[in-house]
Amino acid sequence: MDEYIVSARKYRPTSFETVIGQHALTTTLKNAVKSGKLAHAYLFCGPRGVGKTTCARIFAKAINCLTPTADGEACGHCESCKASDEGRSYNIFELDAASNNGIEHIKQLMEQTRIPPQVGRYKVFIIDEVHMLSTAAFNAFLKTLEEPPAHVIFILATTEKQKILPTILSRCQIYDFERMSVSNIIAHLKNVAEKEGITYDEQSLALIAEKADGGMRDALSIFDQAASFCQGNITYERVSEDLNVLDIDNYFQLIDLALENKVADMIALFNSIIARGFDPGNTILGLAAHTRNVMLAKDIQTLPMLDMSQQQRQRYQQQADKCTTKFLYHALKIMNDCDTSYKMSNNKRLLAEITLIRVGQITQPDDDEPAAGRSPKRLKSLFNKIIASRPIAARQVAVAEMKKNNNEKTINENENVNDNEVPPKGIKNLSTGGDKESSPLRGNTGGMKLSDITISISSILNRKNTKEEETDEPTTETNDNSHFTEEDLTREWIGMCNRMKQKGMPIAMRLRNLTPKITEYPAIEVVADNQILLEQMMQIKARLQKTMRNALHNDNIPLTIRLAKSDEVRRYLSPKEMFDELRKNNPAVDTLYNKLQLVMEN
Repeated sequence: MDEYIVSARKYRPTSFETVIGQHALTTTLKNAVKSGKLAHAYLFCGPRGVGKTTCARIFAKAINCLTPTADGEACGHCESCKASDEGRSYNIFELDAASNNGIEHIKQLMEQTRIPPQVGRYKVFIIDEVHMLSTAAFNAFLKTLEEPPAHVIFILATTEKQKILPTILSRCQIYDFERMSVSNIIAHLKNVAEKEGITYDEQSLALIAEKADGGMRDALSIFDQAASFCQGNITYERVSEDLNVLDIDNYFQLIDLALENKVADMIALFNSIIARGFDPGNTILGLAAHTRNVMLAKDIQTLPMLDMSQQQRQRYQQQADKCTTKFLYHALKIMNDCDTSYKMSNNKRLLAEITLIRVGQITQPDDDEPAAGRSPKRLKSLFNKIIASRPIAARQVAVAEMKKNNNEKTINENENVNDNEVPPKGIKNLSTGGDKESSPLRGNTGGMKLSDITISISSILNRKNTKEEETDEPTTETNDNSHFTEEDLTREWIGMCNRMKQKGMPIAMRLRNLTPKITEYPAIEVVADNQILLEQMMQIKARLQKTMRNALHNDNIPLTIRLAKSDEVRRYLSPKEMFDELRKNNPAVDTLYNKLQLVMEN
């Protein structure tokens, strides 16, 4: 039985030509070998498993090759190349800085730099994980690195360049290795599978490549694990089971259910995922990554950012066509909030379920269209819908009838109350014109009738939904010519200002301080306090006029805006001036002030 060698070692590149995914870097190194222009120190940086140490060995072998090829590769046949391949070369030294990070190890290495090579032109020192060296070791290494012997070349490799001293970085040629793309990993795994006689499907290799996270060594290790588990026939389902990876079909189903507002089905699917042993937080993170991929697949400019097979890209594009950009942005925001709060939550599963519920309600119809058994948030939307669905003439007749019925009902109720109920002792009947001061309820009721405090349907029906005038879109003329009063005008003006305030319009509060007047019916005049406010109002005059016409059901209303005269400008009083006016108009306040010996603060 032959000795088993893992794929990461068995298929390690032995020349620049066989290095995968680092074409620009290997071309630069080959050109340096061809021209003989070699630096005394190189720094190879990049994530794990992308070929830093492998390229360092290939480069060291090519430097000392006695008969290099025309393109800068090592011949592989000379004594120097054979010694390098067999691991017996005295010109190539490797040091693992993770386990030899002390100053004494660096001093021993520096002693060897004084001895010239026996065969070849250079002594090459490869220091792996160089960022693990101590500060003292770095300082000891710095002097030799600054002025090395002519026959010495240092090749440093690290995964964390930021931990290396700047004085070291400035003395090295720095090469940044790229992460392996999914397509490159899949191509290499196919080659290995064919050589090993292993059957596979494209989707399973894509899953292995994604799980490797850009590292070829990790991909080959996972490939060996999957080949052993699947017994030579690698399939997507078996690889998912072996790696305990959640099938992306679950993510596609969750997004589809969210688009259909099927929250209950989403929770049921999520429960089945948790039952298989997957963490709720990791599931939400996986769904967030899936949503991001869908967002990238929605635009042709971001589609190349999807590092996956062409088959998977097409599947993401199909789901992206179903999703709106607003849905994707909102879903990502919700899931990111869940990730932020996950560690602090005492009930992590509930937090994840609430996140799914929120995602499932993003496309929920608005209040005007209740769905999934949910009640509307506001009654106003329902009345607006009733008003919009009825003809204008019928609406006016209905409003008049409702007003009449409400008035008759109110009168009857008041009569019944006066005839059947006996007021308590000390309270006289309000309708008899008795002593008003003897009624303790006078301060609370203010002499109001039942009809004054009852919310009538007619008052709701008369309020028209005015979303149109809050936007720049034109509204449809109603051809109304209803009569209105100063009270109606003031009420609708304040209502318009409140809606503008909710939309964040800064002019809303300034408009609310103004009081529109009816000059010659139905003409309306608004007086601006200053020139700046006048200019701002003139810019939106058409919208203000349209709003008032729709709110008051009168299309013949002209709106005039003018600047206030000097005697019309409201004078704002100080607290002392206000108190003086109050004492002047009400002597009782002055009496209270003197008896209590109050003092007015400045």
